[in-house]
Amino acid sequence: MSKSPKISPLAQAIAIAITGAAISAPVFAQETLPSVTVTATSGAYRAEKDTASAVAPTQSSLYATQPQSVITREFIEQSVAPTAEYSRVVVIAPSLSGNSSNGPGLSETKIIMRGFSDDQYNITFDGIPWGDTNNPAHHSTSFFPASVIGGAVVERGPGNASNIGFATFGGSINLFSKKPSVEQTTAVFGSLGNWGTELYGISHETGKIAGWGDATIQLNFQHLNSDGYLSESGVNSDNLTVKFERKLGTDSVFTFFASANHIKYYQNDNGNGPTLAQVALFGKSYALNLDPASFNFKGFNYTYKDTDFEYGRLRTRWDDRTTTEATIYTYAYNNQTISSTTPTGLGVAGTKVGPTGNKNIPGIDKQNKYRVVGGIFKAERSFDLGLLRAGAWVEHSDTDRHQYDIDLTLKNARNPIESTAPFDVKFDQRSNIDSVQPFAEFEFEPMTGLLVTPGVKSVKITRSVDATVNQTTRIPQNASVDYKTTLPFLTVNKQLGEGLAAYGQYAQGYQIPDLKSFYIADPTKNSSEPQLSTNYQLGIIGKSNKLVWDADLYQIDFKNKYVSNGLTGTAASWINIGGATYKGVEAQATYLFGNGVALYANGSYNKATASDSGKQISGAPLMTAGLGVIYNSGPWGSSLIHKRTGITYQKDFTPAAPNQAYYDFYRLHSYDNTDLGVSYNFGKIFPDTKSAKLQLNIFNLFGQQRVTSIAAGSGTAINSTSDQYLFQAPRSFQVSGKVEF
Repeated sequence: MSKSPKISPLAQAIAIAITGAAISAPVFAQETLPSVTVTATSGAYRAEKDTASAVAPTQSSLYATQPQSVITREFIEQSVAPTAEYSRVVVIAPSLSGNSSNGPGLSETKIIMRGFSDDQYNITFDGIPWGDTNNPAHHSTSFFPASVIGGAVVERGPGNASNIGFATFGGSINLFSKKPSVEQTTAVFGSLGNWGTELYGISHETGKIAGWGDATIQLNFQHLNSDGYLSESGVNSDNLTVKFERKLGTDSVFTFFASANHIKYYQNDNGNGPTLAQVALFGKSYALNLDPASFNFKGFNYTYKDTDFEYGRLRTRWDDRTTTEATIYTYAYNNQTISSTTPTGLGVAGTKVGPTGNKNIPGIDKQNKYRVVGGIFKAERSFDLGLLRAGAWVEHSDTDRHQYDIDLTLKNARNPIESTAPFDVKFDQRSNIDSVQPFAEFEFEPMTGLLVTPGVKSVKITRSVDATVNQTTRIPQNASVDYKTTLPFLTVNKQLGEGLAAYGQYAQGYQIPDLKSFYIADPTKNSSEPQLSTNYQLGIIGKSNKLVWDADLYQIDFKNKYVSNGLTGTAASWINIGGATYKGVEAQATYLFGNGVALYANGSYNKATASDSGKQISGAPLMTAGLGVIYNSGPWGSSLIHKRTGITYQKDFTPAAPNQAYYDFYRLHSYDNTDLGVSYNFGKIFPDTKSAKLQLNIFNLFGQQRVTSIAAGSGTAINSTSDQYLFQAPRSFQVSGKVEF
């Protein structure tokens, strides 16, 4: 049995994501280490550019303990839109789906993972979970543009006990900052594309600063402006990111990261798209207009968002057996939205009746503003019998949300339309979350090549609300509820030979109850148990110089679904019932033919059935598939990547009403997307330059514009006039350039 620290499964995956190669020994045995020493793995496969692993769009580590897809920086630069955010980076992975109706990176995108919605899985950045505080959903355009992402690891499962976040329920999308350069480099970059899209920026790497602990500083600024594909739906954003890293003595490394983002975009807060009547009149691109008498007037529908994300991290090796990592962090989100209330144009046309009809346009003034602070402590200690990992995650959040009724025609004056006082306030609410989650796991090797890791995590969450006007009930509310659970974990990884491994996982995940569970008279009557998932997963991984591949089977049992008991007044509460069962098979592979040509494919079959009806749940595609060709030779690079999203139901089936016909009507056909990227590196074209690269990307190459979402109108009528539709954005292109000095 080995006495030295093992390489954690996620650390192996991170290494591949940000450097394109595996690691043979950890610098610090920590999962969130972004700066690893890269060498060839011990005989498994070579960490060189002429291997399938180096060019694979997605792959798994040989040390994986659950299904994963590792995505490298090289893939991001070659195949992903320069305007993109993380959703466009990760959607290539099996079992993931999502679409931006305004064009790549030009509107928020919610990713579906195995049928789990955006608030049912974690997203982390450098190991820190982030998300909204009303539910753990995410805003893809509000924090990290593609230019600051160094790689990603998609984990389809709860992971080990040390995986943290409020929704380990469905898995994790783990994003990582760029690896610091060892040499000084300055780069200017820019991109032009359809719909007046323009992006430009500058980045600077100091390289190692001799005499100052080999410190490195990274700076990145990016500006994006676009009219967007949807009518009058422009977006304007700026991002500034800095990362500092320095050795402290010989056994510690300190990292500081900060990113600030500002975005303004024009969109109705409803965001569900036009009705079929509007499509017939104005086309699939209809969203807003320039008519000040319309609910969809551009001047009545806009949002400002300001965010920041910072952390400080100290990693220390105390001796040959012990390492620690301490992180403190904070992030904030400030959403200020003005929007009309009826983008379909149906219903009451205004709020005041005059001699010539209704004129004044009703709207909302919405705020969602929060600050989160937290800390993560991890320690690893190697013993003769194995490796102990233990630590704790602590977090506190403060949220201030309101929604006021306003008259948009009268320059956003407050508008008294509610049924009870205060007549111009829909809700005015403060809320908090306090969370403490200690964890421990022990990795040991009972026989050569077999790693077994049992673990346990304790979850304690306190959610409280202090509202002068609470949402839905519209009465004052001051309440607090504790949620507690204990989650067991067990994973195994067996090395079967050179470049071949298998794994198995039993793990429980959880999801924090939504803030809407407080929109009743007495939230203390709610169930105090979080929603839980139990995961059973088996997989096999193969790697050679020519071929990397993996496949897995999974079954996930979701229980304690949080639903209203259907009662009103003081009898109302949220209870745990039923749930769903998720089953499927997934695979991904890259084969390197030689001469720079590689073939990539992935696929998944995903069955997600509700416990009460046995029917596929809404929002869960029945399958996904990917196919691509990658070419890299000399100065040329190119990729052609195709992704299919399978049949997806938009409404859940219920035995009474809506009935089978209603369920079948709101079923989307499969849709496809194909992206082409071609680049040429001119090398050192001027004496003071290191390289110059020109790139062309074409997105949705074949111009498919199928329906990607239907928001059914009120009631149970099929094909209601108030149904709203979103479509794929048509074919678009971006021409990009980058010069390094």
